[in-house]
Amino acid sequence: MKNLTEHLSQYAKYHRDERNILTHYAGIPLIVIAIFGLLWWPLFSLAGISITPALLLFIASTLFYFRLDLRFGVVMLLFSGSCFAIAAYLALQPTALWLSSAIALFVVGWVLQFIGHYFEGKKPAFVDDLIGLFVGPLFIIAELGFKLGLRKNLQQDIEQIAGKTH
Repeated sequence: MKNLTEHLSQYAKYHRDERNILTHYAGIPLIVIAIFGLLWWPLFSLAGISITPALLLFIASTLFYFRLDLRFGVVMLLFSGSCFAIAAYLALQPTALWLSSAIALFVVGWVLQFIGHYFEGKKPAFVDDLIGLFVGPLFIIAELGFKLGLRKNLQQDIEQIAGKTH
């Protein structure tokens, strides 16, 4: 399995235009909330806890991020947990509001993604590698960290492979 640098570098090759990255800062969280929301129906109950596809996805993605990097794992737990909590709030609404909100967030999120990729002139990364759907949220968190001056060695490694943003 690829390491953190390999995953982020592969994803970064499709995201070098700052306008594309900017659209991802908004689009990716909307998509994550929408997916958790759309996957909220209970599969079964275990010790009084409803087990939903959203919960299973949250757990699997969190384990993926922690396997790649402890520090990013913690930040991704906070990011994903926030998205999960918002989706939980949506799921408590009447069915029509819950589903229409989740679908609207999903559509708006993807419209933003495709606008960004129009600027970039490249297709989304997940088209060539489905794991890009998990790497996308990590990528925006990494990019925010780089803008804050964090993880400079990782940023340099990624830029050496994918090139600098413009």
